Amino acid sequence: MIARVTLDLALGKEFDYLIPEEWAAVVEVGTRVKVPFAQRQVLGCVTALLEDSPHPNLRPIIKTIGRQSHVTPKILELARWLGEYYCCPPEIALKSVLPEAVRKEKEGWREHIFVRALPTPEAKPKLSRRQSDILEMVRAAKELPMQDLLRQANTTAQTLRRLEDKGLIHIAPQISERDPYARETILPTEALILNAEQQQAVTEIIGAAGIGGADKPKPVFLLHGVTGSGKTEVYLQAIAHALQQGRGAIVLVPEISLTPQTVERFKARFTSGTTRTLVAVLHSHLSAGERHDEWHKIRQGRARIVIGARSAVFAPVDPLGLIIVDEEHEYSYKQEEAPRYHARDVAVVRGRMEGAVVVLGSATPSMESCFNARKGKYRLLEMPTRADNKKMPVVRVIDMRQAARQEKGAPMFSPQLKEAIHQRLERKEQTLLFLNRRGFATSLQCPLCGYVAQCPNCSLALTYHRQAGRLRCHICAHDVPAPAICPEPKCRNPAIRFAGMGTEKVEATLAKLFPHARVQRMDSDALKRKDDYRRILGDFRTGKTDILVGTQMIAKGLHFPNVTLVGIIYADQGLHVPDFRAGERTIQLLTQVSGRAGRGDVEGEVFVQAFTPFHPAIQYARRHDLNGFYEQEIEFRQQLKYPPVSRIALLLLKGRNEEKVKLSAAHVKQEIEKRTATLGDLIIAGPAPAPLARAETLYRYQILLRTRHITKLSPLLAAMIEALSLPDGVSITVDIDPVNLT
Repeated sequence: MIARVTLDLALGKEFDYLIPEEWAAVVEVGTRVKVPFAQRQVLGCVTALLEDSPHPNLRPIIKTIGRQSHVTPKILELARWLGEYYCCPPEIALKSVLPEAVRKEKEGWREHIFVRALPTPEAKPKLSRRQSDILEMVRAAKELPMQDLLRQANTTAQTLRRLEDKGLIHIAPQISERDPYARETILPTEALILNAEQQQAVTEIIGAAGIGGADKPKPVFLLHGVTGSGKTEVYLQAIAHALQQGRGAIVLVPEISLTPQTVERFKARFTSGTTRTLVAVLHSHLSAGERHDEWHKIRQGRARIVIGARSAVFAPVDPLGLIIVDEEHEYSYKQEEAPRYHARDVAVVRGRMEGAVVVLGSATPSMESCFNARKGKYRLLEMPTRADNKKMPVVRVIDMRQAARQEKGAPMFSPQLKEAIHQRLERKEQTLLFLNRRGFATSLQCPLCGYVAQCPNCSLALTYHRQAGRLRCHICAHDVPAPAICPEPKCRNPAIRFAGMGTEKVEATLAKLFPHARVQRMDSDALKRKDDYRRILGDFRTGKTDILVGTQMIAKGLHFPNVTLVGIIYADQGLHVPDFRAGERTIQLLTQVSGRAGRGDVEGEVFVQAFTPFHPAIQYARRHDLNGFYEQEIEFRQQLKYPPVSRIALLLLKGRNEEKVKLSAAHVKQEIEKRTATLGDLIIAGPAPAPLARAETLYRYQILLRTRHITKLSPLLAAMIEALSLPDGVSITVDIDPVNLT
């Protein structure tokens, strides 16, 4: 037999190897193997088994890795689709479906030495009082780590070895699995009684699971439920049904900060007694060892529910019955490196391949999902009211132009928001303040000479972080001390000032305005240690924090019943960027943040501060009218042939020599025109400098393609990239269905 192997090298092709007789019963599609390649040995994955090969003198496989195949045939099929659709080599696609911790040659299990009690022999050996006490400790525990026993009994390894020689205990190494939630105490919960809207959603999802055979394509549901409508309970009960049918489930969440709360809810419902590994967790904040152990729990079939960020869509759950994509509109589901996949779209494709039901849930569905639901491609489930008849929060839009005229300068807090925060502090209620910009100030400026501190590597001003006393670039991480005077030699003005604001400045201002309030900040600067996000949210949940200030980390999915006020500091910040999705993103963010208020017994209130208060995105968000926004926005998209009416591909060229990049981009456009003549509806925009014209020392030019036939365009672009000969120092990337055009 012959194995076709994709190597862990960027070669863009597969190689054939002989399967030695000793490995014949072990090697199958998906097995990780070590093979000779040129003068070295490399790892790879078997992607096919053949009876013959067109290549003579094949070399044999050296060894297999692991006790079972790492990639199931279904996941392998998904990886092939991933490479073809997103224009990336097969080895890159395969790497994305296997975590790095699992790809290594040496298995990453952690072993500890355990001591286990044995049955008492017929001829009872004579024991000292000390030995008898130690033996009783072991028998009481049945089995325990040797290090723990040595510490508890205050004894030595030599004493334990004597007990082993007498046939009373057994000492041996044993795998000790790492559980990231082992120290958490989670109280079990029972299924809640559903309201009519929730019951309708669960009934339809469960009904769809029974359509056709196990591998027959199932429908995709768009669950449009307002914030607080009880979507999570729908997920829980749908998963319970999948488990009853002997099938597993994957739950995707967009932010790592949402994972602890989601995991807690799912473990409380499904984990009890001896089934402690039923729910597995996969995200980038786990250590490599934790990720290794969690992945193997899934592959071995011990964990049947997986919760995680976008890469969890590739979890080897088999058989798979249900995939849930929570907050499906979120842009963090899009991978920024090759393969540039969108986890929501991959979930839909995987569901179709494996006969699993897919549920896309959101209070603010993406335009693409709304479009698919209206066209009948997805089934729409609506939950327009909050669970337990709780009211939607009252949204008040504050015109900051008036506040700026009254205070002779743009204030951070309007008088109305300051008064609302004061009232909440008096009533012992909690407040969320949202500003999607970290740091203290967005730029350092000199009012005399006009100097602005710019990043030397990017076309961007440096952000001031006061706590660290540094100026930082949020693109390339360039970091310098903040100067005390203007750096310009001819100026040296000591009165330099910091313009703009970030979450750090909001936190500092709150400390002055409300000195007795307990304030916490939650952004990527504040989350330095692994458990910081869990600690900050835990403090807020238990009432140790009065005001939580944060970026989009606090904007969605969090459930805090005592939050009665949400303040959005600068609501129109995202409206003025060169992206056709700016309005859509703004209404989604405003609606999601607003939805954190009024989830308890007290009605919520939301203050939206804006300098363009009459923008449609802000006004539709104020009325909780997403359908009205969709009707207006879809007309604009149809006129300009933007998604969801068509699909787009973004080609980005980068290099240190701007002229080279510009000429290369013009050449690429000619190649595209030559190769895509059969695509009659293709619209080519560019080449033009990217909105962020320079990043990490590289000049950037982009070409935007629009077409309704993206599946025809992808292979044409992949063939063009492979044949393309670009000057030294110029690179090109293809992004299918990009979510960021900057």
